[in-house]
Order: sequence, then C-alpha cells, then structure tokens
Amino acid sequence: MATHAFPTGSRRRIRLDEHLPVDHRLSKVYRFGAGLMGLALLAFGILGLTNNIGFFDTGGDQVIGLNTNGALSVLSICVGVLLFVGMVIGGNFASTLNMILGVLFILSGFVNMALLETDYNFLAFQIQNVMFSFVVGVLLMFFGMYGRVGSALPHDNPYWKARHPQQAEARHPGPDPDAETRAALPPKDPGRPYDKG
Repeated sequence: MATHAFPTGSRRRIRLDEHLPVDHRLSKVYRFGAGLMGLALLAFGILGLTNNIGFFDTGGDQVIGLNTNGALSVLSICVGVLLFVGMVIGGNFASTLNMILGVLFILSGFVNMALLETDYNFLAFQIQNVMFSFVVGVLLMFFGMYGRVGSALPHDNPYWKARHPQQAEARHPGPDPDAETRAALPPKDPGRPYDKG
C-alpha cells in the first residue's frame, strides 16, 4: 500500500474575518450585493404585508408573481434588514454574510421544493418561489465570493496576499528602515570634491 508524504510546514490559516479596509474596492462589491438583494427582499416582504394575507395562509396569494403569506413576508423583511446591516458595515462582514445567506437560500429552495403540495408548506411556496430562492442564493454567493475565491486572483488582492505571505512580501517588500536617514542627507554634487572639513 502506497503512502504519500504531506508537507508538515506551518501554514497561515485563513480566517473568514481577515481584515479588509472598508473603502477597498472589493468591499464596494460586497456592499452593493447585500444592498441590492436586501432591497428586493424588503420590497417583496412589505408588499406581502400590505395585502393583509394571513400569517400561515396557503391560499395562493401572490406578490410580484411569487406566492406569499404573512410568515414569508416577515421572514423576507428580516433577511432584507440583515442584508442592509451587512451593506452598512461592509468589508468581510458583508462578504461572509452574503455567502452564508446565499447557501441558506439554496438549501431553502431544496427543502421547500420537497415540501411542495404537502401539509408542511407553511411558507406557501410554489415552484416560482423555489426558483427565486435559487436565483437569490446564487447571486448572494457570487457577491460574497467575488475576489475571495478563485485560481486567478490578482497578486494585489488582500486574500491572495493572506494565502501567499512569502510571495506577497517578495513582490511588495516592506518599507526601507534607512530611507528617512538617506532622505535627510544633502545630495552629493558630483562636480565638487567631498569636503572633509
């Protein structure tokens, strides 16, 4: 039986909450994604509540082409508000929130698809709701993973730098400690001999 040797060198563990400046261009993508999806869910939830639909009513009431009831409307508003919080905070919080909610939306699509036409379909899902859940989940995962996951991240990407610290240091060495001392010295005049005093 063949055995394979694995390198035992210490590797830096990547944390999902690795610091990312709030004004970084990736943070703008995460904020935009959270805000856009949050706005769509808030609009859906508020429109559902204004129609005075029963909380667990499964009578087929629709808002913008999607089945809804009071429970689904309240849930949509809560998730929309959570996404708006992610948009305000930005950075890795928004990215991680987008990814987690994206996975939950996709799982929700599968679970509710299994519950269609059963007595346990408390959120009044129909097939169009399932498709909407899949689409929102994929979009949230895209916005959350953008710039964090991939085999061709640019070398100035903060996540690439965190995964390849030695290569990042070689490409962008730290500040020269003697730079200030050299800058304070008067420039040498090549035409004049050095005055020894």
